[in-house]
Amino acid sequence: MADEVVERITVGVAPEVVFRAVADVRRMARHSPECFGTWVLTRSPGRVPRRFVGFNRRGAYVWFTTCKVVAAEPGVEFAFDVTTFGMPVARWGFRLAGVEGGTEVTQYWIDQRVRGAMVLGRIFTGKAAKTRPEDNREGMRITLARLRQELTDGAGGDAA
Repeated sequence: MADEVVERITVGVAPEVVFRAVADVRRMARHSPECFGTWVLTRSPGRVPRRFVGFNRRGAYVWFTTCKVVAAEPGVEFAFDVTTFGMPVARWGFRLAGVEGGTEVTQYWIDQRVRGAMVLGRIFTGKAAKTRPEDNREGMRITLARLRQELTDGAGGDAA
């Protein structure tokens, strides 16, 4: 299964500012409605994480994932592959494009789940595999709105 879900928003800051916000995975809990924390395992020489653990919650369900950064091009793209118990789950990413007045941010999710990961997903998230794309789409809308609010309100300290 290789479904891709995409959501877009325009943020009134430069692509490099958006990149710093999304590549700083410690800030992920500020934006994502599911993520409540991250733990960086390794960093690249440029301080961008290479591997991290994401801690997530949906209602009473709590789970963690292991993530490996697969794209980290400042001002252009940040993406990471997610696994659980060694099984592929998804690729999450942000593509950035400078537009008049700021940056078009495209958040994407590419489903990479194998059957075992789908079963674990049902156990840990309480959601059926077939509803995950739409659940993620709603989460992406919330994430992007929170990201825009943080960056344009100056709460992130990097705006403008």
